[in-house]
Amino acid sequence: MGRRLRIVIVGAGIGGLTAARALRLRGHEVALFERAATLGEVGAGLQVGPSAVKVLYALGLGDRLNRIACAPESFSTFNWSDGALVHREPFQDTFKRYGAPYLTAHRADLHQLLAEGASGAAIHVGRPCVSVASTEKGAVASFADGSSVECDALIGADGIRSVVRETLWGKETPRYTHYMGWRGVVPMEQALAAIGEASAEIHRRDITLWRSPTGVMLFYPLRAGALLNVFGGRYTDEWAEESWTLPSSRAELLSAFEGWPRERLAVFDLLPEVFKWGIFDRDPLPRWSKGNVSLLGDAAHPMMPTLAQGAAIAIEDAFVLARHLDNAASGVAAALTSYQDERIARASRVQILARDQFEDNRRNPPPAPRDRTWIFEHDVTRARAA
Repeated sequence: MGRRLRIVIVGAGIGGLTAARALRLRGHEVALFERAATLGEVGAGLQVGPSAVKVLYALGLGDRLNRIACAPESFSTFNWSDGALVHREPFQDTFKRYGAPYLTAHRADLHQLLAEGASGAAIHVGRPCVSVASTEKGAVASFADGSSVECDALIGADGIRSVVRETLWGKETPRYTHYMGWRGVVPMEQALAAIGEASAEIHRRDITLWRSPTGVMLFYPLRAGALLNVFGGRYTDEWAEESWTLPSSRAELLSAFEGWPRERLAVFDLLPEVFKWGIFDRDPLPRWSKGNVSLLGDAAHPMMPTLAQGAAIAIEDAFVLARHLDNAASGVAAALTSYQDERIARASRVQILARDQFEDNRRNPPPAPRDRTWIFEHDVTRARAA
């Protein structure tokens, strides 16, 4: 390691906390500033592909991750009306092929794991960032309460509507994709009772998706199989906000899937509360870094959920960022540019592929899912990508 750096991360989500863990393990001083009043993560489930699991293992979080997560045996796609199998992607051999399993986890569980893993980092909540600037000696972040903080390097990990990104590159409105999602979590045993025992084992062990010309339903196990993640997505001309916490209702959700078989709709009746959000993305950026400031995760490359790679690519970013800042012999700005140069082509390619998969899904019948082998086999913990 070179000299000990003071690093400020704006945003304490999954990407920001992973970066904090990676940087703390290398001995750097880290402070995170989160706009929310409390530290925590809303949402339901997420998928953590092998490329990201390899990072979490390398950061010493493997044992705890394996306890809170599930390892689905396959990803199965079915026809929405008659339940006929359309495509199955086996996952059981992923450890052998990719060096790590494919996992599913509750977003809140992973967030808590990373927050505990960031021990030693200073985490400040209720501190919305309003602007950042690169300076001759480092960088400075300014906050809504009038305070500011100086540092050697500043990282924007503050999501799709990133203040850091806007400060660096100007205001740009995210693209609404005319796709609305509903999400929730239900106890597995209650879900299986509603669905019926005929398909019980599928839901215990697989990621299952039903696709229609107008939308999808997606189920997968969470929390060592105790919970079932429930997602419904529908193409729509209705406007929806980009928010994880916009209240909805069962009635609204059921009306969006009118005509679907009752055994699949039955799970929606079990949701204790229903949230909806509009799906947004952005075009890839040509640069992430300017001076001593850079971006990470959704702030740099927000992507559609059709490949389930948003969290995974952010986790990869975090590990690479720490490696480059740990070798900042030519200065912080050069290290951040080197980090950008290693990551930007891969992240941009996944962004575009997620958008292309979304367009494929709208075709009737849709083609087979896009190949993700090149995503899964990538390993940022070994050597720099060519």
